[in-house]
Amino acid sequence: MFPMVRATRYLRYLIASLLVLLLAACTQAPPKFKGLDLSQVDWGGDFELTAHTGKRVKASEFRGKVLILFFGYTHCPDICVPTLAKLAAVVKRLGADAERVQVVFVTVDPQHDTPAQLAPFVANFHPSFIGLTGTAQEIAAVASDYKIAYQKAATGHGLKGAPQHELIEHFGGVLIKDAQGKLRLLYALEHTDADIEHDVRLLLKAKS
Repeated sequence: MFPMVRATRYLRYLIASLLVLLLAACTQAPPKFKGLDLSQVDWGGDFELTAHTGKRVKASEFRGKVLILFFGYTHCPDICVPTLAKLAAVVKRLGADAERVQVVFVTVDPQHDTPAQLAPFVANFHPSFIGLTGTAQEIAAVASDYKIAYQKAATGHGLKGAPQHELIEHFGGVLIKDAQGKLRLLYALEHTDADIEHDVRLLLKAKS
């Protein structure tokens, strides 16, 4: 036990220290993101795939921009079109700040999603969107690094009543990397374009 004088002095020191820590926490508090914060993960690194233009592209080429990643495929009958439309709405909401943001769509169906197939598909949502494809092995490696699960399912009708097409079950979340190339955020289907815009602006502010 501390003697009374020493205990009182110790208590005052403890309170003062706690106040300093509290003040530091208030001035250095992390942003309040709407999405799931992935800042502590060590996965989601650089990769190289083929763009819808036919050019090979590395994720690291987008350093300096907030990178929004979505994995899907062009014949997806349900979540891909609404999600890409949502991301197009995010870009529109950002206005001039959209120049510092890049949306990238990575196919999980490289067998069918060639650059020629991806080009009109991504352009249908926004002219700035980039579609990426590659070999089955390349796509599998990138998906594994970003924890994206996908597998072939039954055959069925594709987008807008297209002919029979092999369906692929896949993870439908959206991932965001900051301007330094660090994976930061994850969004579920229920997150809105306003949620994503809010977090992108926080990341853009942090960059500046």
